[in-house]
Amino acid sequence: MPFDPRQFTPSRAVVTASDSGIGKATAVALAKAGMDVGITWHSDADGAEATAAEVRSHGRQAHVAQLDTSDLESCAGVVDGLVERLGGLDVFVNNAGTGDGTPFLELDLATWRHTLATDLDGAFACLQAAAKHLVRQRQGGRLIAVTSVHEHQPRVGSSAYDAAKHGLGGLVKTMALELGAHGITANAVAPGEIATPMTGQTDEDPTRTERPGIPLGRPGHADEIADVIAFLASPPASYVTGASWVVDGGMLQMGPQGGSHLTSQAWREA
Repeated sequence: MPFDPRQFTPSRAVVTASDSGIGKATAVALAKAGMDVGITWHSDADGAEATAAEVRSHGRQAHVAQLDTSDLESCAGVVDGLVERLGGLDVFVNNAGTGDGTPFLELDLATWRHTLATDLDGAFACLQAAAKHLVRQRQGGRLIAVTSVHEHQPRVGSSAYDAAKHGLGGLVKTMALELGAHGITANAVAPGEIATPMTGQTDEDPTRTERPGIPLGRPGHADEIADVIAFLASPPASYVTGASWVVDGGMLQMGPQGGSHLTSQAWREA
């Protein structure tokens, strides 16, 4: 009998870079939804263990592994190891990434390559490894990539990051085309400014930060991204694939408005 995607009941997930920020919030959200979670970290082992403890506090298993997505040859092995410890895979969330603020004319090749390797090449290696497990299991599955609003619109000083996120968005769409026959969905979640360590807002309450250029007037909370990811991982999202879910408080809608209301040249600086 063919697999019915409406009967998808995920119980095992891997979330990369889940030692803090969006990744941590996502791992906890998926645990609350009834999933055991594989957690990866790059440089914050203590943060990963704290995430694992929170996952376990919700009655789910947690397994931790180090992952450096710029080390392409090791990516698949880390994913494979976590899947083995989980006893299978239903949901894979590629959240690992990095960025830099170097203007295009000053960007050296080593920085360009590191950003592309971490944000795009490593994402490809991890997503492909996860997809192979899902195909072999023949029970469908969910692949979700955390991109950025800069998947859709550029930012001064972020040429490598913009290129990587544009590329990752395109990869997700192609995955959706090719994996749909296996009952596997592939979607992107594109956050705007979120109060996380990556934006220099560790443990800050975003509701207390004023952002006049964002229609909702503030940065987002990591939980607000995790909630969208959790939906895409859930049974009700069975007919959603190839989409990029922008979660930005309305930031991208301000393009022409922002362009016509800027009062200085400060935006040209990285």
